[in-house]
Amino acid sequence: MPYIKVYIHFVWSTKRRQKFLNSFELRKKVWKHIKENSIKKDIHIEMINGYSDHCHCLVSLDNEKSIGEVMRLLKGESSFWINKNRLCNERFKWQNDYYAVSVCDSAIKNVRDYIKNQETHHKKFTFYDEFEEFIEKHGFERFLD
Repeated sequence: MPYIKVYIHFVWSTKRRQKFLNSFELRKKVWKHIKENSIKKDIHIEMINGYSDHCHCLVSLDNEKSIGEVMRLLKGESSFWINKNRLCNERFKWQNDYYAVSVCDSAIKNVRDYIKNQETHHKKFTFYDEFEEFIEKHGFERFLD
């Protein structure tokens, strides 16, 4: 049996950053569903939260799934479930893009706290502000046009 301990912080947004997840109750329901569905898919979510137009997820990867597969499974099923249950007034979609960075053991608590406090964080900062900080902090500028 392989022993693997790899944490990934995922961030993904709604299509065109539309504020589909516009209430705390709706977000709570969606995050709960994603977490419950992840168990069925053998994806270990350490922490999940977000705001009206995006989601943060801390995942402990295993040796069976790639980063791309985890995203496909979480985003695809959750958007299907949101639409099937008519939780939004319009057809819900996640954006194709996502961000994923590895997290070292010493930073796990900070990342968990950061994800946990998204509601408070976004009373002060927009997703765009967060995006800019994330891009700069993790050196993704070179991928932008």
